[in-house]
Amino acid sequence: MKNNHHVTIPAPITSTANAEVKFLRALHERKYRRQSGWFLAEGTRICNEAVALGWDMHRLAFLAGRDNETHVRKLLDALDRADGRALPMSEKLLQRISRKDNPQMLLGAFRQKWTDLDAVTPDLSRPWVALDRVRDPGNLGTIMRSADAAGAKGIILIDDCTDPYSVEAVRASMGAIFNVEIVQCNQSDFVAFTQQWTNQNGQIIGTALPASVDYRDADYSGALMILMGNEQAGLPPSLMQLCTQLIRLPMLGRSDSLNLAVATGVTLYEVLRNRR
Repeated sequence: MKNNHHVTIPAPITSTANAEVKFLRALHERKYRRQSGWFLAEGTRICNEAVALGWDMHRLAFLAGRDNETHVRKLLDALDRADGRALPMSEKLLQRISRKDNPQMLLGAFRQKWTDLDAVTPDLSRPWVALDRVRDPGNLGTIMRSADAAGAKGIILIDDCTDPYSVEAVRASMGAIFNVEIVQCNQSDFVAFTQQWTNQNGQIIGTALPASVDYRDADYSGALMILMGNEQAGLPPSLMQLCTQLIRLPMLGRSDSLNLAVATGVTLYEVLRNRR
């Protein structure tokens, strides 16, 4: 049947064998996200934020019978504009797609957006974050959230990083993935790119244990890129030598390092503090 949004509201889906249910479940796997170019986002607030920022929603899975609720109606309007498909279904099927015991009552499927490395230029007002082989999707999602909160422009993922469009990373980003640019590149392309960056007076600040400058004493002027290493190994020497400054975060207790997402957040807010 039709509602006043002009998008068709079909009969509720009840079978796990339904092709749409199978497809949305498959988006938990990286290879299917790569093949389709789509990804899942969960929850009313995050989906509304995405469409407000101009992201096209191609599927909306929601609890059957709730299509006339205000927050669902707004998303059905957005679905109509993107020529998407409404998928009312049972809570059990939403749980099956979400893979959570207490799923959000609404899931959206969106098309991924990637920024080309060539499009990244030094920006005096908004820093970039570059991450070398970050492995944990929770860390990456939290970094995206911190980057968005601190006004960073985007994230550059170097070499074999975890997928920023995984369900876990999107969840941890709390919607920030829709408001930061995402770049993916290999190390050799990143090295070539940094030469252009520094030639345009951009700074690259890396965090590393051998560094001699306390992060509170560093120079955060100009266009900045914050370069962070892998969770286990930190920055390799090949990337350290690209940095215009290396900084350290003091360890006063027995711990010898901070969680990657925490260290990135601390550094981003030090950048913000120095610019006010």
